[in-house]
Amino acid sequence: MEVLIEFCEGVISRRDFFEGKHPEGGAVVEFYGRVRGSERGAVIRGLRYEIYERMADLQVRRVLSELAVDFPCLKVVLVHRHGVVEVGEAAVYFGVLASHRQQAFGMLSAFMDRLKQEVPIWKAEVLAC
Repeated sequence: MEVLIEFCEGVISRRDFFEGKHPEGGAVVEFYGRVRGSERGAVIRGLRYEIYERMADLQVRRVLSELAVDFPCLKVVLVHRHGVVEVGEAAVYFGVLASHRQQAFGMLSAFMDRLKQEVPIWKAEVLAC
């Protein structure tokens, strides 16, 4: 499985990570996780993310390797922002290319659950004034 991981400070731009490669890829599933206007009942203007990048990269690769046993995929892409992410902007992008939709949807759902639990990425609210 091909894996692409990016940590960035700027806006996550829409790109076609799966163009032209892997002719056996029949399913592309993409997820953009956006910052909501409230967190735990408080109105916020954004979230501040901190990432221990070296460890996060290792953990993401470990999780993907484990999930690939049940959800074999051809390529996965993770882009996660750090710094302040304003309300309405994407904080995370996760894309999956697989032969079949069941594998792609399964990988996406399982990975996002484990990303929040196991990868050293922390967030704090940026409160509205």
